[in-house]
Amino acid sequence: MERDVRDLVDVQLLEKWQRDLPLVRRPFAVLAENLGTDESEIIERLARLQKSGIVARVGGVVRPNTLGASTLAALAAPDFEVEDVAAQIAAEPGINHIYLRENDWNIWFVATGPDRASVDESLRRVSQRTGLQVLDIRLEKPYHIDLGFTLTGCKAATPEPTSTHELEPFNPRPGDRQLAQCMTSGLPLVPRPFEVLAQRLDLREEHVIQRIKELCDFGVFPRIGVIVRHRALGWCSNAMVVWDVPPEDVDRKGAALATSPGVNLCYRRTRYPQAWPYNLYCMIHAKSREDALKLLEEASASVGLDKYPRKILFSLRCFKQTGAMVASSKEAA
Repeated sequence: MERDVRDLVDVQLLEKWQRDLPLVRRPFAVLAENLGTDESEIIERLARLQKSGIVARVGGVVRPNTLGASTLAALAAPDFEVEDVAAQIAAEPGINHIYLRENDWNIWFVATGPDRASVDESLRRVSQRTGLQVLDIRLEKPYHIDLGFTLTGCKAATPEPTSTHELEPFNPRPGDRQLAQCMTSGLPLVPRPFEVLAQRLDLREEHVIQRIKELCDFGVFPRIGVIVRHRALGWCSNAMVVWDVPPEDVDRKGAALATSPGVNLCYRRTRYPQAWPYNLYCMIHAKSREDALKLLEEASASVGLDKYPRKILFSLRCFKQTGAMVASSKEAA
């Protein structure tokens, strides 16, 4: 078993509670009852797993472009400048994921912020600091955006694709961004974590819990639970696969690809006809390169994507992985 996953309770805690954290006053007590232990032990285990790097946080994942804005971006850094360029990108507070991938466009990152203007400004600063062109590869349509990882087997868990309901427009209420920022930063590991959030936001605990439930119902939080770091659990072969699919076919192919075993994320994004002509994206996580390629070939064949141009970009290194920024520093204070 992976480092610091010590027994069956750890395994069950990591596998079963990556989603559907109970939205009650004492959520960890519910986990404890389910796992046959006590609340304090669950909190201690989560703290240990978080310290070891297996758990990133206990909290929420915000669907892109609801409460805030986000985009996938890429640049082509010379090999001898990769470390320096990645450090300059990581210095931007809204950048929450940075990966080195196998391609001439080798550094890929996600820029997030409270609105599109802040994301644009972040990308502008990255380009200015590095002196490199930045591709702003915007999300046009999600087919499936979620991640789940088992501790066993050769393929990651694939929940149901993103539903049409989740894609309906959402108009946030005052305070929603601050609440969401607390959830993406991580709940405090205490018996009543929502009470702590309520005190931070000058709200009542019952109001915080109810509003989180409503945001889940709206699809703003597609997942609330134990957010794991897949590499620490052995899912080390992370491949982003992109295809150049004709506009009249892309939505049909994307919807089918989203249901393929092993496909964790699937979406349509902006294409750059000369620099980067790809519009259909998916992510595949596996425990070996061989397993990832096998899953890819099976998915591509079953969906009928073999005839389209594609690129396979395995990740070589993760420089940064945190929750999204959905509120300004002033709002989040």
